Amino acid sequence: MEELFELKEKLLAGDIEGSLLIVEELEEMSKDDKINNIISYCVILLIHLIKQEVEQRTTRSWDVSIRNSVRQINRKNKRRKAGGYYLSSDDLKLALVEAYSDAIDRASLQIEKGRYQPQELAQIIDQASLIDRAISLILKEII
Repeated sequence: MEELFELKEKLLAGDIEGSLLIVEELEEMSKDDKINNIISYCVILLIHLIKQEVEQRTTRSWDVSIRNSVRQINRKNKRRKAGGYYLSSDDLKLALVEAYSDAIDRASLQIEKGRYQPQELAQIIDQASLIDRAISLILKEII
């Protein structure tokens, strides 16, 4: 909010260069917020994919959560007015990699009533194939 007041002051003072710097900072903050939101949904998506893989089963609730996470990732990633996406498919893959450790931590509490420590769970899961499965689900939804 402070940035908006500062922007207004700079515009009223005729400081176009300073105003543009603030606008760039606001754009960066907005993009960071979008990315953080996408990563939050990546964590949820990965948790349920991990649970499916380890428990070798699924539930309607997990399936719904997976579909919802994929839709939300795509919704948050889409640029409304400018068109296109905030994150490319490679950037989405990096977001999934970033979300992976949080997903392992949280999934370790849920799988078989907390039977696995996060490090044990990480050894069971093939991270690369899990990330590939997640990115495939996300990109399939776009098409």
